Amino acid sequence: MMTLNILLLTPQIILVLAGMVLMLLEPFTAPGQKGLMGRIAVLATIIAAFNLMPQWGIQPRSILQGMFIVDNFSVFFQWLFLIITGVCAFSSIKFNERESINRGEYYALLLFACSGMSLMAASGDLILTFLGIEILSIATYILAGFKRNDIRSNESSLKYFLLGSFATAILLYGIALIYGSTGSTSYQAIREVSLMHESVPSTTLIGMALLLVGFGFKVALVPFHSWVPDVYEGAPTPVTAFMAVGPKAAGFAALLRILLQAFPFLADDWSSILWLLSILTMTLGNVVAVLQTNVKRMLAYSAIAHAGYILVGIVASSHAGISAVLFYLVIYTVMNLLAFSIVLSLSRAGDRNVFLKDYAGLARKAPLAAAALSLALISLAGIPLTGGFMGKFYLFSAAIEKGYVGLAVIGVLNSVVSVFYYFRLMIFMYMKEPDAETPEPEAISWPVQAIVVLETIAVLFLGVYPAPILALAAHSTFALK
Repeated sequence: MMTLNILLLTPQIILVLAGMVLMLLEPFTAPGQKGLMGRIAVLATIIAAFNLMPQWGIQPRSILQGMFIVDNFSVFFQWLFLIITGVCAFSSIKFNERESINRGEYYALLLFACSGMSLMAASGDLILTFLGIEILSIATYILAGFKRNDIRSNESSLKYFLLGSFATAILLYGIALIYGSTGSTSYQAIREVSLMHESVPSTTLIGMALLLVGFGFKVALVPFHSWVPDVYEGAPTPVTAFMAVGPKAAGFAALLRILLQAFPFLADDWSSILWLLSILTMTLGNVVAVLQTNVKRMLAYSAIAHAGYILVGIVASSHAGISAVLFYLVIYTVMNLLAFSIVLSLSRAGDRNVFLKDYAGLARKAPLAAAALSLALISLAGIPLTGGFMGKFYLFSAAIEKGYVGLAVIGVLNSVVSVFYYFRLMIFMYMKEPDAETPEPEAISWPVQAIVVLETIAVLFLGVYPAPILALAAHSTFALK
């Protein structure tokens, strides 16, 4: 039995050991060979992904006294996290060489962050969820400030750390209150003990509310979103891409488990709260994004808005809603990584070429890059025949099936608003004359070219033929209590 438990933890062990190896190799690797570290990190994610395959489709089970759950839900998210980490590590190699930050600990931190995200998705206990959050958070705090000679990067790291520490304290206090009222931190035990009471203790309600605040920070829900624009703008662009998709997906994975496995009896309470947060998040994100002239800040507010869309599926709290959330997270990952891959390639030395005016006339200078970025923006806006449209369609459909017609209508209206700022960037690329002082874009490195091609195909494929990923998402949901 012990051997079986260890085998089920093999992907996490691979990530941690690979991260430790990279840390140990760093002092012995010549400056010109640091790119090898990135390739080792990518290889580690591929090996870990293959080791997850035997876990798909097995009977759901829990190990480590119920703290770690092995089921299709956890496998689905671990695969997603490994893809995100591998893509970001691969696209970081040339960027890090250009910015003189190509060091082994960078890739080690990405692997450690991936292991933390995996723990969050597979956790069946609040303690393990907290540990996963902290592993992820500490790694991303450092990655956000990895450009030590850049004051913007230092500022983003410090802001992220201070606000993240505050949110962690709130989260931990919520866990303490729940433990005090139920006597356990296990999701299953919390549900069973709470159902034994005639009425839910006030400490349990307050603890759940504090958990929502903590997770609201992690997934950038309004009004816990203030850190996102500054951190996304100041962090190295590959790190921004990672933070925009990885921690957000991990936060929603953990939130789904907690709400639907530990607190299903409070669904009326938390669904009402999330209904309001969804409207506030998607509305503020889209409205403020209209005002941005910095592309990274625009994509930051776009990420906030998309967190609001994802909440629509959680509010529905049905099998269709969970499937739609999982499907949308795949779509969201692909189209955001595509957008950030182009922004990364065009940013040039200093990671500064990120304003709207810098994209003027891009279609004439780099037509393929402009076309790929335009496709990402069209998908983010939810235009038909793209993955973004299909993702929103299934989210809003799940909400309508559960009677949340108003929420779905507000979501559609917000999608209409988002068209303005996404298409504004396209207008700059195709209809504006470039500034004479704007430098010519550098040639896109072959790793980023390969990633862009694959992501472009994925966005189109998911918009035209989403059935395979939809089926995968449907088989990755867990039983609702």
